[in-house]
Amino acid sequence: MKITKVETVYDGFYKLRKLTLEHDGETLVRERFEPGQAVAALVFDTNKMEYVFVRQYRTGAEDEVLEIPAGMLDKKGEMPEAALRREIQEELGYDVDRLEHIVKMYPSPGGSAEQIDVYYAEVSRQTGAGGGAEGENENITIVRLGWDELLQTELRDAKTLLAVQWRRLQLA
Repeated sequence: MKITKVETVYDGFYKLRKLTLEHDGETLVRERFEPGQAVAALVFDTNKMEYVFVRQYRTGAEDEVLEIPAGMLDKKGEMPEAALRREIQEELGYDVDRLEHIVKMYPSPGGSAEQIDVYYAEVSRQTGAGGGAEGENENITIVRLGWDELLQTELRDAKTLLAVQWRRLQLA
């Protein structure tokens, strides 16, 4: 496949592009959703021995979703680890003690260019209230779960499922 033309169909908070491709002599048209580069982390509070999640309304799910804290790289040239430290402080109010990279993944490569760097983060000092950044209109509830409770919790978010399964393998 060869991309021969890219058009911006929508340029708002997210972008939508129309791609014209050539394949085996045929011309194909596809749409690509471009939300940007994201980061996320399974956060473990080493003092309280609990995992720290966020619950917030997600437009795609049309419901509140329990998930690991995540966010976008906001500034050009921002490094994933710096963005993740910022997001954990904004959403949970914690400073990060340790980060371990799990994977860089495409959550939905069939129609989206989004990539997510998923990490495991250890924290021990809550220095802020969390709940989201001022002016971002986030309605975030912080949820703390012990390991056994986490394993009994229904999770519907792919990056969260991936991170929890990774942790399960690490502890096995």
